[in-house]
Amino acid sequence: MVKRETALEDREQAGERLFSPSAARNRDAIRDVFIKAAPTSGKVLEIGGGTGEHSVHIASAAPKLEWHTGDPDKKSRASIAAWIKHVDLPNLSGPHGIDVTEPEWGVEDSAPFAAIISINMIHIAPFEAAEGLFAGARRLLAASGMLFLYGPFKRCGEHTSPSNEAFDISLKSRDPNWGVRDVEHDLLALAQKNSLALEGIVEMPANNLSVIFKKT
Repeated sequence: MVKRETALEDREQAGERLFSPSAARNRDAIRDVFIKAAPTSGKVLEIGGGTGEHSVHIASAAPKLEWHTGDPDKKSRASIAAWIKHVDLPNLSGPHGIDVTEPEWGVEDSAPFAAIISINMIHIAPFEAAEGLFAGARRLLAASGMLFLYGPFKRCGEHTSPSNEAFDISLKSRDPNWGVRDVEHDLLALAQKNSLALEGIVEMPANNLSVIFKKT
């Protein structure tokens, strides 16, 4: 089982609901890119849902998507459950406790999924989490289904900004198994191994990227 620290920031709290400053800053941009790339309907599985704010924000804007979210972290699941109760959206469910490194995720009966989304997860976890995420996408995505990743990434062995390089150093100081992953050197090999093809890369605010794969 991969254990990861889910918060690298100070978060406010109201009851069980957590509020992420980074989610507040980037949720509109992520929502817009995701909705543009995603199918108009179908089941979406969110991995590493954190506070639950992204799931609420995107699911409320895309009512034809059946959104299922969760996180392996207990406190995050409590926040997700509280957000789901607070907004009471008919197309939003959870929380699951999926550990992506496990061979089965417990949602196999709900497959296939039109999309799997993971925001700011694979750099705050050992690389085994990225391997497990791509393997799960191969098993659970529908034909032409989408794997959507968001976060800081390297390109062809180089950081895209000095701030991302500093962030990578900070991550590795916390845990040497963490770190900013490289699209070309890390992710494309995982994609090829798991019947996924790179569909697009979208530059996002604060030197982040949305990286989109489709199941072939």
